[in-house]
Amino acid sequence: MKKFILIIFLITCFALPSHSAFWNKNKNQTTAAQSQTQQTNSFQSQNTNTSQSDSGETTYPQDVNSSDIDEDELDFTDIQDAYRKMPIPQFRYMHDIDPGEYQDTIYTTWSPYPLFRLTAPLFFKSVAIQPGYYLLTPREHEGKWYILFKEAGRIKYIVPCYKRDRVPMGFYENNLPKVKLTTPQKIREATLKFIGKHKKSAKRKPIPDTFLEADDLDNNFISLIVYWGNYRYYFVLRSIQL
Repeated sequence: MKKFILIIFLITCFALPSHSAFWNKNKNQTTAAQSQTQQTNSFQSQNTNTSQSDSGETTYPQDVNSSDIDEDELDFTDIQDAYRKMPIPQFRYMHDIDPGEYQDTIYTTWSPYPLFRLTAPLFFKSVAIQPGYYLLTPREHEGKWYILFKEAGRIKYIVPCYKRDRVPMGFYENNLPKVKLTTPQKIREATLKFIGKHKKSAKRKPIPDTFLEADDLDNNFISLIVYWGNYRYYFVLRSIQL
């Protein structure tokens, strides 16, 4: 009887797999299952990206500037054609005084308009703009924009604008010169800012930034752009009367 039991025990030991072989088998099965899960997730991720691409949606990394195209890249205005189509303004201001100047200068001690120094005559159609110093002021009249040439507080000439758009962000910071203040001036500016911060009635309102561009074009045309505050105004003159 004992021999019979011993024989059955030995047969059972040889027939069953060892503990280590059984463990390795389970471990391999677990690793294979994990690998299959990773492959499935990767495939699903690829399908998601493909579906996003197919839907027409475009994604950008956070460090990529996805802002709109600058308007200058889309500007195909025919300046010469605009010059020929724009009529000579027929309206005038009473006593040649700009009625909006008071509101623009009430909080300033100097003119907020760009100064245009003209050393030779320029022409808009039959209007001859004589040499001098002019404050270029954009004004709206009946839904259209014009540039007023003002001298000694009086309007001398009125020229129509063919375009008006917004000033690109950061333009003034990149193009206007940085004012270097002396130590007393810095102390004065800091004092005024401190007073304006704590006493609202003494706070100074900032005047609009200004800039002026002038470029010579073909056929004696001259393109001018007045930057004033948040907008810029385009007009065109000629160095020889057409």
